[in-house]
Amino acid sequence: MGKAERIHQAIARSLGTAILTGKYQPGDSFEGEIEQSLALGVSRTPYREAIRILVAKGLIESRPRAGTHVTQRSRWNLLDPDILAWTFSGEPDQAFVRDLFELRGIIEPAAAALAAQRRTDAQVDTMRQALAAMQHHGLAADEGRAADQRFHHAVLEATHNEAVASLASSVGAAVDWTTRFKQRHHVLPRDPLPEHLAVFHAIEASDAGAARKAMEELLRLALDDTAATFA
Repeated sequence: MGKAERIHQAIARSLGTAILTGKYQPGDSFEGEIEQSLALGVSRTPYREAIRILVAKGLIESRPRAGTHVTQRSRWNLLDPDILAWTFSGEPDQAFVRDLFELRGIIEPAAAALAAQRRTDAQVDTMRQALAAMQHHGLAADEGRAADQRFHHAVLEATHNEAVASLASSVGAAVDWTTRFKQRHHVLPRDPLPEHLAVFHAIEASDAGAARKAMEELLRLALDDTAATFA
């Protein structure tokens, strides 16, 4: 069962990446299940499971007698962590990267302000530990990037707003993949820890206005770093 899961996930990743990179265009149809599974050298079961994954993420639709087709981009769940990973495995569109930062700019400064008003001591400790791990490992390491995600996740959780907290996995994935993208050719041009510390200290001090401004500055500098990789 474990092997079958690995196979269908690999097929979903391969097909999903092909869709996201434009190899398959909206409206394009896939051949029949038998033909596709034979072409991929797998049985029909993992191929069928891979299609179900892609349907759930909005990349394709499959209907009896109508076949399986790539859907319009407007139907894609672009904030799905897997789709973000597949997008950044290639060369992401610069406009989409900008869109991600604009979305974060709408959500995270307001979340930081709420967190400053509502955070618990335990959540402050979680943020502190995450920042210590970021400083120790650095963002070039998997452990450092995971700590960065934990920090941003903790900020959203500290809002004590279920709707905001539900965005944590998507925001975390965006944080991770944009950080990886910034380092694709060289190390980060600067240390982003001071901006994270500014957010943390404002939340710890229960200063909502300062927390909002600090998060806005963190995102502004992060976007500048990311934009520089396209130059």
